[in-house]
Amino acid sequence: MDKLVIEGGNRLEGVVPISGAKNSALKLMCASLLSSEPLTLHNMPRLADITTLADLLNHMGVTVTMAGGRGGRIAGRSLTFDAGQINDTVAPYDFVRKMRASILVLGPLVARAGEAIVSLPGGCAIGTRPIDLHLKALTALGAEIDVAEGYVRASAPKGLKGGNIRFPFVSVGATENALMAATLAKGTTVIENAAREPEIADLAACLNAMGAKIEGAGHETITVEGVDRLHGAEHEVMPDRVEAGSYAVAALMTRGNLFLEGARAHDMQATLDKLEEAGGIVSVEDGGIRVKSNGHIHGFNIVTQPFPGFATDMQAQFMALACVADGASVITEAIFENRFMHVPELCRLGADITVTGSSATVRGVEALKGAPVMATDLRASMSLALAALVANGKTEIRRLYHLDRGYERLEEKLKAVGANVERMPD
Repeated sequence: MDKLVIEGGNRLEGVVPISGAKNSALKLMCASLLSSEPLTLHNMPRLADITTLADLLNHMGVTVTMAGGRGGRIAGRSLTFDAGQINDTVAPYDFVRKMRASILVLGPLVARAGEAIVSLPGGCAIGTRPIDLHLKALTALGAEIDVAEGYVRASAPKGLKGGNIRFPFVSVGATENALMAATLAKGTTVIENAAREPEIADLAACLNAMGAKIEGAGHETITVEGVDRLHGAEHEVMPDRVEAGSYAVAALMTRGNLFLEGARAHDMQATLDKLEEAGGIVSVEDGGIRVKSNGHIHGFNIVTQPFPGFATDMQAQFMALACVADGASVITEAIFENRFMHVPELCRLGADITVTGSSATVRGVEALKGAPVMATDLRASMSLALAALVANGKTEIRRLYHLDRGYERLEEKLKAVGANVERMPD
Protein backbone atom coordinates (compact mmCIF):
# COMPACT_ATOMS: atom_id res chain seq x y z
CA MET A 1 0.00 0.00 0.00
CA ASP A 2 1.21 3.50 -0.87
CA LYS A 3 0.58 6.84 0.74
CA LEU A 4 0.70 10.36 -0.65
CA VAL A 5 2.83 12.84 1.28
CA ILE A 6 2.16 16.52 0.57
CA GLU A 7 4.00 19.49 2.04
CA GLY A 8 1.61 22.41 1.77
CA GLY A 9 2.20 26.04 0.93
CA ASN A 10 3.39 26.06 -2.68
CA ARG A 11 1.69 28.19 -5.32
CA LEU A 12 0.72 26.17 -8.40
CA GLU A 13 1.47 27.60 -11.82
CA GLY A 14 1.81 26.07 -15.27
CA VAL A 15 0.02 23.63 -17.58
CA VAL A 16 -1.99 20.59 -16.50
CA PRO A 17 -2.90 18.19 -19.35
CA ILE A 18 -6.42 16.88 -18.79
CA SER A 19 -6.81 13.14 -19.32
CA GLY A 20 -9.61 11.28 -21.04
CA ALA A 21 -12.76 11.07 -18.93
CA LYS A 22 -13.06 8.01 -16.73
CA ASN A 23 -16.84 8.37 -16.60
CA SER A 24 -16.97 8.20 -20.38
CA ALA A 25 -14.20 5.69 -21.09
CA LEU A 26 -15.78 2.97 -18.95
CA LYS A 27 -19.10 3.15 -20.81
CA LEU A 28 -17.36 3.19 -24.18
CA MET A 29 -15.48 0.04 -23.23
CA CYS A 30 -18.80 -1.69 -22.47
CA ALA A 31 -20.08 -0.59 -25.90
CA SER A 32 -17.45 -2.83 -27.49
CA LEU A 33 -19.62 -5.83 -26.51
CA LEU A 34 -22.23 -4.69 -29.04
CA SER A 35 -20.11 -5.49 -32.10
CA SER A 36 -18.13 -8.44 -33.41
CA GLU A 37 -15.71 -5.97 -34.97
CA PRO A 38 -12.94 -4.09 -33.09
CA LEU A 39 -13.58 -0.78 -31.33
CA THR A 40 -10.52 1.43 -30.85
CA LEU A 41 -10.67 4.12 -28.18
CA HIS A 42 -8.10 6.91 -28.12
CA ASN A 43 -7.10 9.19 -25.25
CA MET A 44 -7.78 6.48 -22.68
CA PRO A 45 -6.69 7.35 -19.13
CA ARG A 46 -4.37 5.10 -17.11
CA LEU A 47 -6.60 4.30 -14.14
CA ALA A 48 -7.32 1.37 -11.86
CA ASP A 49 -10.98 1.32 -12.96
CA ILE A 50 -9.96 1.00 -16.61
CA THR A 51 -7.80 -2.00 -15.74
CA THR A 52 -10.59 -3.59 -13.70
CA LEU A 53 -13.12 -3.32 -16.52
CA ALA A 54 -10.59 -4.49 -19.11
CA ASP A 55 -10.03 -7.59 -16.97
CA LEU A 56 -13.78 -8.21 -16.83
CA LEU A 57 -14.16 -7.83 -20.61
CA ASN A 58 -11.20 -10.15 -21.12
CA HIS A 59 -12.92 -12.70 -18.88
CA MET A 60 -15.89 -12.56 -21.26
CA GLY A 61 -13.69 -13.22 -24.27
CA VAL A 62 -12.91 -9.68 -25.40
CA THR A 63 -9.33 -9.26 -26.63
CA VAL A 64 -7.79 -6.01 -25.37
CA THR A 65 -4.67 -4.60 -27.03
CA MET A 66 -2.88 -1.37 -26.25
CA ALA A 67 -0.90 1.12 -28.27
CA GLY A 68 1.21 3.87 -26.73
CA GLY A 69 0.45 7.54 -26.56
CA ARG A 70 -0.39 9.27 -29.81
CA GLY A 71 0.98 12.62 -30.88
CA GLY A 72 -0.87 15.81 -30.13
CA ARG A 73 -1.77 17.81 -27.08
CA ILE A 74 -2.40 14.83 -24.80
CA ALA A 75 -0.49 11.55 -25.08
CA GLY A 76 -3.46 9.39 -24.12
CA ARG A 77 -2.99 5.75 -24.96
CA SER A 78 -5.16 3.86 -27.40
CA LEU A 79 -6.94 0.60 -26.54
CA THR A 80 -8.62 -1.74 -29.01
CA PHE A 81 -11.43 -4.03 -27.84
CA ASP A 82 -12.23 -7.00 -30.05
CA ALA A 83 -15.41 -8.79 -28.99
CA GLY A 84 -15.47 -11.04 -32.03
CA GLN A 85 -16.63 -13.87 -29.84
CA ILE A 86 -18.27 -13.57 -26.42
CA ASN A 87 -17.31 -16.71 -24.51
CA ASP A 88 -18.94 -15.92 -21.18
CA THR A 89 -21.98 -13.78 -20.39
CA VAL A 90 -21.40 -13.87 -16.63
CA ALA A 91 -19.91 -10.85 -14.81
CA PRO A 92 -18.74 -12.38 -11.52
CA TYR A 93 -18.87 -10.73 -8.11
CA ASP A 94 -15.07 -10.61 -7.81
CA PHE A 95 -14.95 -8.18 -10.73
CA VAL A 96 -18.13 -6.18 -10.24
CA ARG A 97 -17.68 -5.56 -6.50
CA LYS A 98 -14.67 -3.36 -7.26
CA MET A 99 -16.49 -0.93 -9.52
CA ARG A 100 -20.12 0.06 -9.97
CA ALA A 101 -19.75 0.83 -13.67
CA SER A 102 -19.48 -2.91 -14.34
CA ILE A 103 -23.30 -3.05 -14.33
CA LEU A 104 -23.11 -1.41 -17.76
CA VAL A 105 -22.17 -4.68 -19.41
CA LEU A 106 -25.75 -5.80 -18.75
CA GLY A 107 -27.50 -3.95 -21.59
CA PRO A 108 -24.91 -4.72 -24.28
CA LEU A 109 -24.73 -8.43 -23.37
CA VAL A 110 -28.52 -8.91 -23.47
CA ALA A 111 -28.78 -6.95 -26.72
CA ARG A 112 -26.12 -8.94 -28.55
CA ALA A 113 -25.94 -12.34 -26.84
CA GLY A 114 -29.54 -12.57 -25.64
CA GLU A 115 -28.55 -13.21 -22.04
CA ALA A 116 -26.46 -11.88 -19.16
CA ILE A 117 -25.76 -12.75 -15.54
CA VAL A 118 -24.25 -9.78 -13.72
CA SER A 119 -23.40 -9.43 -10.05
CA LEU A 120 -25.00 -6.58 -8.17
CA PRO A 121 -22.47 -3.72 -8.25
CA GLY A 122 -20.00 -2.26 -5.78
CA GLY A 123 -17.82 0.85 -6.07
CA CYS A 124 -17.57 3.82 -3.71
CA ALA A 125 -19.71 3.58 -0.56
CA ILE A 126 -21.38 6.97 -1.06
CA GLY A 127 -24.96 5.92 -0.48
CA THR A 128 -27.69 3.78 -1.93
CA ARG A 129 -27.57 3.63 -5.71
CA PRO A 130 -30.13 1.01 -6.72
CA ILE A 131 -30.20 -0.41 -10.22
CA ASP A 132 -33.97 -0.74 -10.46
CA LEU A 133 -34.14 1.84 -13.26
CA HIS A 134 -31.61 -0.17 -15.29
CA LEU A 135 -33.79 -3.25 -14.92
CA LYS A 136 -37.06 -1.45 -15.70
CA ALA A 137 -35.52 -0.03 -18.86
CA LEU A 138 -34.44 -3.45 -20.09
CA THR A 139 -37.85 -4.88 -19.17
CA ALA A 140 -39.45 -2.17 -21.34
CA LEU A 141 -37.32 -3.50 -24.21
CA GLY A 142 -38.62 -7.04 -23.72
CA ALA A 143 -35.95 -8.56 -21.46
CA GLU A 144 -36.95 -11.00 -18.73
CA ILE A 145 -35.27 -10.09 -15.43
CA ASP A 146 -34.67 -12.12 -12.28
CA VAL A 147 -32.65 -10.99 -9.26
CA ALA A 148 -31.50 -13.74 -6.90
CA GLU A 149 -28.47 -14.64 -4.79
CA GLY A 150 -26.75 -11.32 -5.50
CA TYR A 151 -26.98 -11.59 -9.29
CA VAL A 152 -29.14 -10.08 -12.03
CA ARG A 153 -30.19 -12.60 -14.65
CA ALA A 154 -31.51 -11.08 -17.84
CA SER A 155 -32.59 -12.85 -21.01
CA ALA A 156 -34.08 -11.99 -24.39
CA PRO A 157 -33.66 -15.15 -26.51
CA LYS A 158 -35.64 -13.66 -29.40
CA GLY A 159 -33.91 -10.30 -29.16
CA LEU A 160 -34.93 -6.98 -27.67
CA LYS A 161 -37.76 -4.87 -29.06
CA GLY A 162 -38.00 -1.11 -29.20
CA GLY A 163 -40.15 0.51 -26.54
CA ASN A 164 -40.90 3.65 -24.59
CA ILE A 165 -38.80 4.26 -21.48
CA ARG A 166 -39.58 7.13 -19.14
CA PHE A 167 -37.37 7.47 -16.08
CA PRO A 168 -39.11 8.83 -12.94
CA PHE A 169 -35.88 10.67 -12.11
CA VAL A 170 -32.64 11.24 -13.96
CA SER A 171 -30.14 8.36 -13.87
CA VAL A 172 -26.91 8.51 -15.85
CA GLY A 173 -26.16 4.80 -15.63
CA ALA A 174 -29.69 3.69 -16.48
CA THR A 175 -29.75 6.04 -19.47
CA GLU A 176 -26.46 4.56 -20.70
CA ASN A 177 -27.59 0.94 -20.26
CA ALA A 178 -30.87 1.65 -22.05
CA LEU A 179 -29.11 3.54 -24.83
CA MET A 180 -26.67 0.73 -25.56
CA ALA A 181 -29.32 -1.99 -25.40
CA ALA A 182 -31.68 -0.07 -27.70
CA THR A 183 -29.13 0.14 -30.52
CA LEU A 184 -29.72 -3.54 -31.40
CA ALA A 185 -33.41 -3.71 -30.46
CA LYS A 186 -35.95 -4.25 -33.24
CA GLY A 187 -37.82 -1.01 -33.90
CA THR A 188 -37.72 2.41 -32.30
CA THR A 189 -36.96 3.20 -28.68
CA VAL A 190 -37.77 6.54 -27.05
CA ILE A 191 -36.00 7.37 -23.78
CA GLU A 192 -37.65 10.20 -21.85
CA ASN A 193 -36.24 12.13 -18.89
CA ALA A 194 -32.84 10.90 -20.04
CA ALA A 195 -29.65 12.08 -18.37
CA ARG A 196 -28.07 15.01 -20.22
CA GLU A 197 -24.46 14.66 -19.09
CA PRO A 198 -21.73 15.22 -21.71
CA GLU A 199 -20.67 11.59 -21.22
CA ILE A 200 -24.06 10.51 -22.61
CA ALA A 201 -23.43 12.50 -25.77
CA ASP A 202 -19.92 11.04 -26.01
CA LEU A 203 -21.30 7.50 -25.77
CA ALA A 204 -23.93 8.23 -28.43
CA ALA A 205 -21.29 9.69 -30.75
CA CYS A 206 -19.25 6.52 -30.45
CA LEU A 207 -22.30 4.28 -31.00
CA ASN A 208 -23.30 6.30 -34.06
CA ALA A 209 -19.76 5.88 -35.40
CA MET A 210 -20.36 2.12 -34.99
CA GLY A 211 -23.51 2.35 -37.11
CA ALA A 212 -26.20 3.09 -34.52
CA LYS A 213 -29.02 5.53 -35.25
CA ILE A 214 -29.33 7.78 -32.20
CA GLU A 215 -30.81 11.27 -32.07
CA GLY A 216 -31.19 13.64 -29.14
CA ALA A 217 -28.32 12.53 -26.89
CA GLY A 218 -27.55 15.34 -24.47
CA HIS A 219 -31.25 16.29 -24.32
CA GLU A 220 -34.18 15.05 -22.22
CA THR A 221 -35.53 12.80 -24.99
CA ILE A 222 -33.38 10.36 -26.94
CA THR A 223 -34.65 8.40 -29.92
CA VAL A 224 -32.93 5.20 -31.04
CA GLU A 225 -33.76 3.37 -34.25
CA GLY A 226 -32.54 -0.20 -33.79
CA VAL A 227 -30.18 -1.75 -36.34
CA ASP A 228 -29.32 -5.39 -37.08
CA ARG A 229 -25.65 -5.04 -36.23
CA LEU A 230 -22.96 -2.56 -35.29
CA HIS A 231 -19.53 -2.43 -36.91
CA GLY A 232 -16.08 -1.45 -35.72
CA ALA A 233 -15.03 2.16 -35.23
CA GLU A 234 -12.49 4.55 -33.72
CA HIS A 235 -13.42 7.16 -31.15
CA GLU A 236 -11.54 9.67 -28.99
CA VAL A 237 -12.64 9.84 -25.36
CA MET A 238 -13.79 13.28 -24.23
CA PRO A 239 -11.65 15.18 -21.68
CA ASP A 240 -12.39 14.57 -18.00
CA ARG A 241 -14.47 17.48 -16.73
CA VAL A 242 -14.18 16.33 -13.11
CA GLU A 243 -10.39 16.14 -13.27
CA ALA A 244 -10.33 19.58 -14.91
CA GLY A 245 -12.60 20.97 -12.21
CA SER A 246 -10.42 19.49 -9.48
CA TYR A 247 -7.28 21.18 -10.79
CA ALA A 248 -9.24 24.41 -11.25
CA VAL A 249 -10.03 24.32 -7.53
CA ALA A 250 -6.32 23.72 -6.83
CA ALA A 251 -5.45 26.87 -8.79
CA LEU A 252 -7.83 28.95 -6.71
CA MET A 253 -6.87 27.42 -3.36
CA THR A 254 -3.13 27.93 -3.88
CA ARG A 255 -3.56 31.46 -5.31
CA GLY A 256 -2.10 30.02 -8.47
CA ASN A 257 -2.50 30.15 -12.24
CA LEU A 258 -3.17 26.92 -14.14
CA PHE A 259 -3.93 26.27 -17.80
CA LEU A 260 -6.10 23.16 -18.07
CA GLU A 261 -5.02 21.80 -21.42
CA GLY A 262 -7.82 20.06 -23.29
CA ALA A 263 -10.62 21.05 -20.89
CA ARG A 264 -13.93 22.08 -22.50
CA ALA A 265 -15.93 24.89 -20.91
CA HIS A 266 -19.32 23.71 -22.18
CA ASP A 267 -18.88 20.41 -20.32
CA MET A 268 -18.36 22.11 -16.94
CA GLN A 269 -20.05 25.50 -16.99
CA ALA A 270 -21.67 25.10 -13.56
CA THR A 271 -18.24 24.43 -12.05
CA LEU A 272 -16.71 27.44 -13.78
CA ASP A 273 -19.57 29.69 -12.68
CA LYS A 274 -19.09 28.66 -9.06
CA LEU A 275 -15.32 29.20 -9.31
CA GLU A 276 -15.92 32.76 -10.47
CA GLU A 277 -18.39 33.31 -7.64
CA ALA A 278 -15.70 32.15 -5.22
CA GLY A 279 -13.20 34.64 -6.62
CA GLY A 280 -11.53 32.80 -9.47
CA ILE A 281 -10.65 34.37 -12.80
CA VAL A 282 -11.67 31.98 -15.58
CA SER A 283 -10.82 32.45 -19.25
CA VAL A 284 -11.43 30.14 -22.19
CA GLU A 285 -8.37 30.04 -24.43
CA ASP A 286 -7.31 28.06 -27.48
CA GLY A 287 -6.91 24.44 -26.42
CA GLY A 288 -8.23 24.72 -22.89
CA ILE A 289 -9.25 26.82 -19.89
CA ARG A 290 -7.14 29.06 -17.66
CA VAL A 291 -8.04 29.46 -13.99
CA LYS A 292 -6.24 31.85 -11.68
CA SER A 293 -6.81 33.53 -8.35
CA ASN A 294 -7.69 37.16 -7.71
CA GLY A 295 -6.07 36.86 -4.29
CA HIS A 296 -9.24 36.16 -2.29
CA ILE A 297 -11.61 33.22 -1.85
CA HIS A 298 -15.20 34.17 -1.09
CA GLY A 299 -17.79 31.95 0.57
CA PHE A 300 -20.42 30.36 -1.68
CA ASN A 301 -23.46 28.10 -1.63
CA ILE A 302 -23.86 24.90 -3.64
CA VAL A 303 -26.67 22.42 -4.28
CA THR A 304 -25.66 19.36 -6.32
CA GLN A 305 -27.94 18.59 -9.26
CA PRO A 306 -27.97 16.51 -12.44
CA PHE A 307 -26.28 18.11 -15.46
CA PRO A 308 -26.33 20.98 -16.34
CA GLY A 309 -26.47 21.72 -12.61
CA PHE A 310 -23.55 21.51 -10.22
CA ALA A 311 -22.04 18.00 -10.35
CA THR A 312 -22.05 15.80 -7.26
CA ASP A 313 -18.59 14.62 -8.32
CA MET A 314 -17.27 18.15 -7.60
CA GLN A 315 -18.89 18.56 -4.19
CA ALA A 316 -15.99 17.27 -2.08
CA GLN A 317 -13.43 19.39 -3.94
CA PHE A 318 -15.46 22.56 -3.41
CA MET A 319 -15.82 21.69 0.25
CA ALA A 320 -12.03 21.77 0.49
CA LEU A 321 -12.12 25.19 -1.20
CA ALA A 322 -14.74 26.41 1.30
CA CYS A 323 -12.47 25.39 4.18
CA VAL A 324 -10.10 28.29 3.37
CA ALA A 325 -12.65 30.82 2.08
CA ASP A 326 -13.54 34.11 3.73
CA GLY A 327 -16.81 33.60 5.59
CA ALA A 328 -19.20 30.68 5.51
CA SER A 329 -20.39 28.41 2.73
CA VAL A 330 -23.34 26.02 2.64
CA ILE A 331 -23.05 22.84 0.56
CA THR A 332 -26.14 20.69 0.01
CA GLU A 333 -25.79 17.18 -1.39
CA ALA A 334 -29.02 16.40 -3.22
CA ILE A 335 -27.86 13.35 -5.22
CA PHE A 336 -26.33 10.88 -2.74
CA GLU A 337 -27.22 10.62 0.93
CA ASN A 338 -23.83 9.45 2.21
CA ARG A 339 -21.37 11.69 0.42
CA PHE A 340 -20.02 13.66 3.37
CA MET A 341 -17.62 10.98 4.58
CA HIS A 342 -14.68 13.29 3.87
CA VAL A 343 -15.88 15.77 6.51
CA PRO A 344 -14.21 14.11 9.53
CA GLU A 345 -10.93 13.85 7.60
CA LEU A 346 -11.03 17.52 6.56
CA CYS A 347 -11.71 18.40 10.19
CA ARG A 348 -8.53 16.52 11.13
CA LEU A 349 -6.73 19.15 9.06
CA GLY A 350 -8.39 21.92 11.03
CA ALA A 351 -11.52 22.58 8.97
CA ASP A 352 -14.66 23.97 10.64
CA ILE A 353 -17.58 21.99 9.21
CA THR A 354 -21.02 21.27 10.65
CA VAL A 355 -23.27 18.72 8.95
CA THR A 356 -27.04 18.89 9.34
CA GLY A 357 -28.85 16.29 7.31
CA SER A 358 -27.95 16.73 3.65
CA SER A 359 -26.28 20.11 4.14
CA ALA A 360 -22.85 21.09 5.44
CA THR A 361 -21.99 24.54 6.74
CA VAL A 362 -18.30 25.28 6.20
CA ARG A 363 -16.74 28.23 8.00
CA GLY A 364 -13.45 29.24 6.46
CA VAL A 365 -10.39 29.10 8.71
CA GLU A 366 -7.22 31.14 8.51
CA ALA A 367 -5.06 28.08 7.94
CA LEU A 368 -5.28 24.30 7.75
CA LYS A 369 -2.64 22.15 9.42
CA GLY A 370 -1.09 18.97 8.05
CA ALA A 371 -2.10 15.65 9.62
CA PRO A 372 -2.45 11.97 8.69
CA VAL A 373 -5.77 11.38 6.90
CA MET A 374 -7.56 8.54 5.12
CA ALA A 375 -9.43 8.61 1.83
CA THR A 376 -12.99 7.26 2.06
CA ASP A 377 -14.02 7.39 -1.61
CA LEU A 378 -12.77 8.60 -4.97
CA ARG A 379 -13.72 12.28 -4.88
CA ALA A 380 -13.11 12.53 -1.12
CA SER A 381 -9.51 11.52 -1.75
CA MET A 382 -9.06 14.50 -4.06
CA SER A 383 -10.58 16.88 -1.51
CA LEU A 384 -7.93 15.77 0.98
CA ALA A 385 -5.15 16.29 -1.57
CA LEU A 386 -6.46 19.80 -2.29
CA ALA A 387 -6.62 20.65 1.40
CA ALA A 388 -3.10 19.28 1.89
CA LEU A 389 -1.77 21.61 -0.83
CA VAL A 390 -2.56 24.64 1.36
CA ALA A 391 -2.13 23.14 4.84
CA ASN A 392 0.79 24.18 7.02
CA GLY A 393 3.22 21.30 7.33
CA LYS A 394 3.01 17.74 6.04
CA THR A 395 -0.10 15.70 5.26
CA GLU A 396 -0.09 11.95 4.67
CA ILE A 397 -3.02 10.52 2.72
CA ARG A 398 -3.67 6.79 2.94
CA ARG A 399 -5.98 4.42 1.01
CA LEU A 400 -4.72 5.73 -2.32
CA TYR A 401 -6.56 3.00 -4.21
CA HIS A 402 -9.56 5.35 -4.15
CA LEU A 403 -7.52 8.13 -5.74
CA ASP A 404 -6.01 5.81 -8.34
CA ARG A 405 -9.48 4.86 -9.56
CA GLY A 406 -10.09 8.31 -11.01
CA TYR A 407 -7.01 10.55 -11.24
CA GLU A 408 -4.27 9.70 -13.71
CA ARG A 409 -0.69 10.44 -12.59
CA LEU A 410 -1.86 12.89 -9.92
CA GLU A 411 1.48 13.36 -8.18
CA GLU A 412 3.28 13.75 -11.52
CA LYS A 413 0.86 16.45 -12.69
CA LEU A 414 0.97 18.29 -9.36
CA LYS A 415 4.78 18.22 -9.24
CA ALA A 416 4.99 19.67 -12.74
CA VAL A 417 3.13 22.81 -11.60
CA GLY A 418 5.04 23.33 -8.35
CA ALA A 419 3.53 21.09 -5.67
CA ASN A 420 5.70 19.34 -3.09
CA VAL A 421 4.23 15.85 -3.28
CA GLU A 422 5.59 12.30 -3.12
CA ARG A 423 4.08 8.84 -3.36
CA MET A 424 5.85 6.40 -1.07
CA PRO A 425 5.32 2.99 0.50
CA ASP A 426 3.26 3.09 3.67
